[in-house]
Amino acid sequence: MSPLLESWRFWALAAAGFAALTAILAKVGVAGVPSDVATFVRTAVILVFAGAIVVASGQAGGLAQVSGRSLVFLVLSGLATGASWLCYFRALSLGDAARVAPIDKLSVVLVAILGATLLGETLSLAAWAGVALIAVGAALVASGL
Repeated sequence: MSPLLESWRFWALAAAGFAALTAILAKVGVAGVPSDVATFVRTAVILVFAGAIVVASGQAGGLAQVSGRSLVFLVLSGLATGASWLCYFRALSLGDAARVAPIDKLSVVLVAILGATLLGETLSLAAWAGVALIAVGAALVASGL
């Protein structure tokens, strides 16, 4: 496999790009649709899409290898994702995508804090400064100043 495709940075940037598209496409798609219904449609598409990838890549056998502990945390993660999406679509139905998305991205700040406190992950002083700048930037964009 290409070194680029082995890079977490490549996949993180791809995720950011798709997340940006998600916000814009969802904002247009949620117009005139109840936000919970929009979330359901999106989730159904993701379920089919992810299932097709698992089958096409030959990873379906991996489902039997998921431990009980992993299953519990993946289910909890799925519930958190569902709650996040429901809240996100509700926010998009009420506000501008350009103001909703930055607040949603405060998850970066929360992940840094939770990663440090719960998982023992460490960030450099420069990285913490970056986290603080993300928080300030999100607040400035969302406030419309």
